[in-house]
Amino acid sequence: MNLTTDPWVPVLDRQGTRQLLSLQDLFAQAHELRDLAVKPHEKIALLRLLICITQASLNGPDDHSDWKSCRDDIQPKVKDYLEKWKSSFELFGDGPRFLQVPGLKAAKEDDEGNAATKLDLTLASGNNASLFDNAAGILRPVKPERLALTLLTFQCFSPGGRIGVAKWNGADTAGKGSSNHAPCTPSSMLHTYLIGESLLETIHLNLLDKEEAKHLGAGGWGKPVWELPVTSLAEKAAIANATTSYLGRLVPLSRAIRLEPEGRSLILANGIDYPLLPIYREPAATVILRDEEPAVIGISLGRSIWRQLASISMKRIAQNNPQSGPRALMNVPEDRRSTLWIGALATDKAKIEDVVEAAYELAPILFEDEGRKCYESGVAHADAWSEALSKSVKACAATLKLEPVPYERARHFYWTAVEQHVPLLLKAAESPATVGDWKETEWGRKLREAAEDAYEHACPAQTPRQIEAFAIGRGFLFLPKPDTGDGKKAKGSANPKKGSKSAAAAS
Repeated sequence: MNLTTDPWVPVLDRQGTRQLLSLQDLFAQAHELRDLAVKPHEKIALLRLLICITQASLNGPDDHSDWKSCRDDIQPKVKDYLEKWKSSFELFGDGPRFLQVPGLKAAKEDDEGNAATKLDLTLASGNNASLFDNAAGILRPVKPERLALTLLTFQCFSPGGRIGVAKWNGADTAGKGSSNHAPCTPSSMLHTYLIGESLLETIHLNLLDKEEAKHLGAGGWGKPVWELPVTSLAEKAAIANATTSYLGRLVPLSRAIRLEPEGRSLILANGIDYPLLPIYREPAATVILRDEEPAVIGISLGRSIWRQLASISMKRIAQNNPQSGPRALMNVPEDRRSTLWIGALATDKAKIEDVVEAAYELAPILFEDEGRKCYESGVAHADAWSEALSKSVKACAATLKLEPVPYERARHFYWTAVEQHVPLLLKAAESPATVGDWKETEWGRKLREAAEDAYEHACPAQTPRQIEAFAIGRGFLFLPKPDTGDGKKAKGSANPKKGSKSAAAAS
């Protein structure tokens, strides 16, 4: 099976029909395709591949001006590029193989290898959790088209942990039986992409120019791993390209893999390690400062993605400032709304917990400081109501001597209700000058209603004793005014200072 000519990529056409396309057909029809039809982590892996192929075929763009004019060149140049490198996209065979290493053999002759289903992170195979699958078959057959997608995704997202040792050209694979996370997995990082009206526009919006790419890591622009393959651990130049360059990292080789001809089993061992911040900055990640050190924002299953949009939508301020959203935000149109798609694979060490995704349509001002700060202020107002709700629930539970305090019941109800009204916050942040006291806005009123409903949900008032406790706790359900520093309480402010809990409470 050759990935350039055989269908394997699931896509949606304009009518919403799902179909499989080869890479050549995908790019030929990209202007007519709506999107990829895959799970969130698979979408991230596929976008990285499509972006890598596009940027390699263009050998650019060189700068932002070049980016503006390169869209019409994508399809013809990718066609020629895939024809040139067709032999590197074979899934099986004796020659070069896509994302597999040559000369890989099991450490023991009687080793039957791993089931090919191990590559699918959502199946219960090997040590994978049964989160999305209960069949747990050892040698379930895998169709070649599915095998290609799971191989690509596994190389991007395989969590670290214990792993087998194999012989790679006669030498033991690295790690002595342990592996680090693949480059897309650390900290359950959020990956953000701009989404266009067609797949071609999506690819174009997320291309980085060479000026941007050279600041990601020491390897600069680099080459895809099929152009400069890693054939052994002794090839230092090829490994440096694969791990520290922009094009080299987009389609990683984090695991040493060799598929058996029938596609039912594989040899699996540690591949090459991919350095993280501050050595390399993943382009689709959002970087913040945590304890004065750069760190990526990851998904928290208890915290919705919209609460972190102010950080995600921040454009790069300066090259020496690591904080920013994805580097492709430099391509955000200034005259229309943009759709941000955000996805992640949530892990707890080597355990896969969930896959998440979300999409938000943002006005241009939400990518600028004024709009972002207003939005951040609105999120802080929601946080303040959550804190007030916790105090109320605590007071009610203390009166009744309840253990444990039903914090989670109240918070889950509150945040679920609040999430339904996020469009109100987005709309308000589009006109920051019109936002006065958040409590007087539609967003503020919905937050108060959600807090009151959540309190009633968590603290019943049926018996006389419960009614008394309910009333006591209800007295704590309010937002305190901030301290102005002169011993007086100020009126609520529309734009509290970032990081100030008291200011956030009054906003």
